[in-house]
Amino acid sequence: MKLFSRKRSLFPPPVFLLLFLLVASVVLAGCGQTARPGGQKPPVGQSPAGQNTAQQQPLALPVYYLKSADGEEYLVREIHYVSNTGDPVTAALEKLIAGRPVTPGAARVLPPDTKILGVKISNGLATVNFSPEVLKANVGAEGEALGIQSIVDTLTEFPEIKAVSFEVNGKVDQRTKDWWGHVGLYEQPFHRDVSRVYEPAIWVTHPTTNQIAGVPLLIKGSARVFEGAVTARLLDDQGRELARGTATASSAAPGRGDFEIQLKFTPPPSGKGTLEVFSLSPRDGSEQNKVTIPVRWP
Repeated sequence: MKLFSRKRSLFPPPVFLLLFLLVASVVLAGCGQTARPGGQKPPVGQSPAGQNTAQQQPLALPVYYLKSADGEEYLVREIHYVSNTGDPVTAALEKLIAGRPVTPGAARVLPPDTKILGVKISNGLATVNFSPEVLKANVGAEGEALGIQSIVDTLTEFPEIKAVSFEVNGKVDQRTKDWWGHVGLYEQPFHRDVSRVYEPAIWVTHPTTNQIAGVPLLIKGSARVFEGAVTARLLDDQGRELARGTATASSAAPGRGDFEIQLKFTPPPSGKGTLEVFSLSPRDGSEQNKVTIPVRWP
């Protein structure tokens, strides 16, 4: 018996050839695609070559270190950049342990062999689980108080964290409560307090670097300046002034207070801009403590 009998084709030769070419093109197109098991999508955080993703952009993290000058100890605020690993809270804590302060005279207070065993955040409270090495710091009472506050102020930069507690190896026993032997953890949870942050005199939390400047432009920050007086100035890429405004911080030096300014302006059709925020010298009116932030137009 013959497996294939000589039957007349259902399609005339030209039509058959056309269908063959159509099927072949579909098969070849399918070969050019990379299939993932079970129809999975590409992992979050990855993108085709040549495209930027949020994970590829470094994170700017505010970190607080200790400094001693003119017989007084206080805190300084610095911006440190880290890779976006998806855990910025732990990354900020690790900067407190092993980061390199850039402010002259500033120093870390946490022992360098300290490990972060975990961070739990619930209802605004961040509980940091340290390894036992954290208890080896050798500082006085002032250094201990500021050291604790440096951790708290660093973590409360994250909007979801309102208070901070510490534990060691997952518990708060008597040795943990004693902490570094002076202040201790007896009043935790701790809350944000930047009254002892002396440097820089001014910092800006909004807008951020290269952010699109909305109209009006909202400017928010913290200042420790004479009479709390803060000035903001918006310039185009030619240095021409587009807008200027002033505000009085909620507290004047030697205290520290928050400020907020809104600038109404007409965005230029192209180019970029620069936001300058500063205070004026009570002696000669010169600009001091200037913060410069590049912005983009809407």
